[in-house]
Amino acid sequence: MSQQQRQLIEGRPVLVVIDIQGGGAAEGEESAIPFMPGYAEAMDRVPALVARARECGVPVVFFQEAHRRDLVDFGRELDGAEGVHLLEGDPGTEIAAALGVRPDDYVIRKRRYSCFFGTELEILLKGLRAETLLMVGGHTDVCVHYTFVDAHQHDYFCRVVEDCVAGSGLEAHEAALRAMEYLQTGARRSSEEVMTAFADLVR
Repeated sequence: MSQQQRQLIEGRPVLVVIDIQGGGAAEGEESAIPFMPGYAEAMDRVPALVARARECGVPVVFFQEAHRRDLVDFGRELDGAEGVHLLEGDPGTEIAAALGVRPDDYVIRKRRYSCFFGTELEILLKGLRAETLLMVGGHTDVCVHYTFVDAHQHDYFCRVVEDCVAGSGLEAHEAALRAMEYLQTGARRSSEEVMTAFADLVR
């Protein structure tokens, strides 16, 4: 069956920045969450993409995973590989300063993996008249993947900027990228392609 060729950006785009936080363990401590090699380098590419989005009038929505200190909102999240992490009030829970979040930016706090689950995201996207969601951040195999799936089921065009995401491990990262591409052909994109597409919006 032939598939319709889609543009990188269909209609109105929104850049979704998922859980790029101060997050890791303090020196000498073991991290409560696994990180693949190259994780930090992938996150380091995101500020330039945020800056280009701002220059080109593309809305940016920042997500912060944060949990109450009494652990009441973790649910089954601690039944797997992850330990207690990203508690409210901890310095590592704050959104990474390198992203340059401004007081008037869209910032949404979430308790669970998907950016849609129990948040105001759908209301905000309707207000922005969003059609294409471009996703960066972490983890590829958890929060990014689950957000992509929910966005897909809400009928958004979904793109994952594959050099600006990273996962719990290399195998899981690659598997998640393949799974997202399975849902929407052409979903996997590079930051260079996205930078060009943003610039094309204002030409």
